[in-house]
Amino acid sequence: MIVTTLADIVRVAKETGNVAALVQAIPYLRFLGITMDVVGVELIGKMSYSDPLIGNTHLPAIHGGTIGALLESTATFQALWEAETLVLPKIVTITVDFLRSGRPVDTFAKGTITKQGRRIVNVGVEAWQEERERPIARANAIFLVEPLGD
Repeated sequence: MIVTTLADIVRVAKETGNVAALVQAIPYLRFLGITMDVVGVELIGKMSYSDPLIGNTHLPAIHGGTIGALLESTATFQALWEAETLVLPKIVTITVDFLRSGRPVDTFAKGTITKQGRRIVNVGVEAWQEERERPIARANAIFLVEPLGD
C-alpha cells in the first residue's frame, strides 16, 4: 500500500493502531524528540530528554516552550485519534499552567477529551516525569476538527 498524503498516513495509523508513522511525518516532533505510543487504551506522548531542551542551565530545567510543545502535540494527537477526522485538528486556543520545573529527564503527557462536538473538541492534558501523580504542567486546548464527509 502506497501512502502519499497526511490523510493517508492518518487513516493507516487509525486502522492499524500504530501512531508512530504519523509522528515521524512531522519534522517538528522529530526535532524535539517527541513520540506518541498507544499504551493499553491510552495515547501517551513522550519527550525524550536531550541537552538542547534545557532552558535554565542553573537549575537545570527543561525550557517551558518545549514542555508546551509536548502538551500541545499530545492534545492534538488525542483529538485526532478520537475524532472522526483524517485532517490534523486546528488549534483555536491553548492555556498552559506550569506547576513545577521540568528536570532533565524524559517527560510524558496524557490527553483527555473533556468535550467533543461535531466541529469543536476540548482536550485537557497533563505532563509528568517520574511520577504521574505529580504533574509538572497542565494544559487545556480547544481544536477545530473537520468531520469526515464534509
